[in-house]
Amino acid sequence: MKSFARFALFLIAASIAAHCQSADATCKLIVHMTGFRNDKGDAGVTLFKDTNGWPEDNDKALHHEGFPIDAATKTSTATFDKLVPGTYAVAMIHDENLNHKMDYNMFHYPKEGFGFANNPHVLLTSPSFQTASFNVACPVTEININVQYK
Repeated sequence: MKSFARFALFLIAASIAAHCQSADATCKLIVHMTGFRNDKGDAGVTLFKDTNGWPEDNDKALHHEGFPIDAATKTSTATFDKLVPGTYAVAMIHDENLNHKMDYNMFHYPKEGFGFANNPHVLLTSPSFQTASFNVACPVTEININVQYK
């Protein structure tokens, strides 16, 4: 009887934990992007929860989505809902030709604008996940990214 009672308590605790995890997924992330050189294409924003695929593998990202660029202000805003609190990183590109990837010239310099959370200075390589990471807290976390062009 004791083992059955322990098993029942385990099931109840597991059910409560699962409910709490889904209930915790109520955080919102708002990414403000400024400095677009034009309003062609969109702002391709990729949200990562860990280093897997960072920063260019959209298939391994938690979210990847295009957001419109305001013609008058050359800004864009991305919103991600129902996030669990924790550490995330954001990479974005000014996807002028809407091909959902960064385009490079023959010297492997980016032909399109790009940016990362925390606005690190980028020379020849992308910043690490840790450099572009930040904490999402509930109810809302807002970050700013300045688009860079090489």
